[in-house]
Amino acid sequence: MSQSIRQIIAHQGYIFPKLLAYRIQMVLSYQMMMVAVGWHVYELTHDPLALGLIGLAEVIPYMGSALFAGHAVDHHFSRRGFAILAALFLGLNAGLLVLITSQHVPHLLLWIYVAVALTGFARALIAPSYNSLFALIIPRRSYAKAAGIGSSMFQIGLIVGPAIGGLLIGYADKSVAYGLSALLALSAAVAMGFVHVQEHRNTDQRPVFASIAEGLRFVRSNQVVLSAQLLDMFAVLFGGVVAMLPAFVHDIYHMGPEGLGMLRAAPAIGAIISGLLLAKYPINHHSGRWLLCAVAGFGMTMVLFGLCREFWLAVGMLGLSGALDGVSVVLRQTILQLSTPDHMRGRVSAINGIFIGSSNELGAVESGIAAKLLGLVPSVIWGGTMTMLVVGITAIKAPKLRALHITHLH
Repeated sequence: MSQSIRQIIAHQGYIFPKLLAYRIQMVLSYQMMMVAVGWHVYELTHDPLALGLIGLAEVIPYMGSALFAGHAVDHHFSRRGFAILAALFLGLNAGLLVLITSQHVPHLLLWIYVAVALTGFARALIAPSYNSLFALIIPRRSYAKAAGIGSSMFQIGLIVGPAIGGLLIGYADKSVAYGLSALLALSAAVAMGFVHVQEHRNTDQRPVFASIAEGLRFVRSNQVVLSAQLLDMFAVLFGGVVAMLPAFVHDIYHMGPEGLGMLRAAPAIGAIISGLLLAKYPINHHSGRWLLCAVAGFGMTMVLFGLCREFWLAVGMLGLSGALDGVSVVLRQTILQLSTPDHMRGRVSAINGIFIGSSNELGAVESGIAAKLLGLVPSVIWGGTMTMLVVGITAIKAPKLRALHITHLH
């Protein structure tokens, strides 16, 4: 480990590792819960559209509350307090799923969607508080490397969460996966309780909608920030396949939940590798071009995944897609952190979360509808092709992003 990375980890009395402990436990909790929900819903319905509706159930409350959460983080409440509240709320939702699963309740599928909807409110609180705390803890010159470390920790959660979730479903029960998810969320709240950082409250007391409008104007007027967010949103909207993986495992590869855990983990393994490399060797020059190439490569790997009929080859394609997505994530996070004024981090992070969060959940809906209309495999090939088309349009319409060097943002 290089000296600079050790200095980031040890910065301000090891506050950054405590923040990372919160993040990885939240990711583990959420991923474990959602992989169990996906398997549970497909087990009940055997309908890819029902998998897509999981995303819709989550994204509606998320998008309805994210901007207000960003305003509150910037103006009214402790960022640390918001992070703790998000963890407690996520744990409550996982506990609700335990009760739903262990009881013979009528309209079981509807209650699962209700629990998923409540998870959307918890997610709305996470990004504004985490990103604001990140900016308070890490010096600007170290943002790129710290983003690489944070991305790797996030991806570890994406590996371990689905893998453990799949194993628990296969060898124990869905309620066990939901229960462990609840415990991890509570543990994340405890970890955040040990993060002590000097927070500066924004004294601007303008009305909430005027404050939200200010954040929206900033994003709209900044071509680099806006184009990076739109690029990722449409890439995930069309190219994401996570929601359809239970159908691939069940119908194409004829495997059980253990196979689902491996497929869910594969992209994260690739992203960990790229995140660690970028933590040591950040892309400070020609950063915009690297971002565009990474997203185009992601789309191509989705096309190749759709064509795969061998399970382990599919795992490899998803791993490569994760490595390319990891490059995109680190570059986008670094651009966002370096381009945003301190007093607007909560709102801009919330707007970014809507771009990314909506693309994940609406992408799940799009995947379900496309699979219903085109078939499972053609829908994935179409989505990857559309992702590459989006990259081409962005490269033409956003010359500032194409010419970006991150060193110019310091």
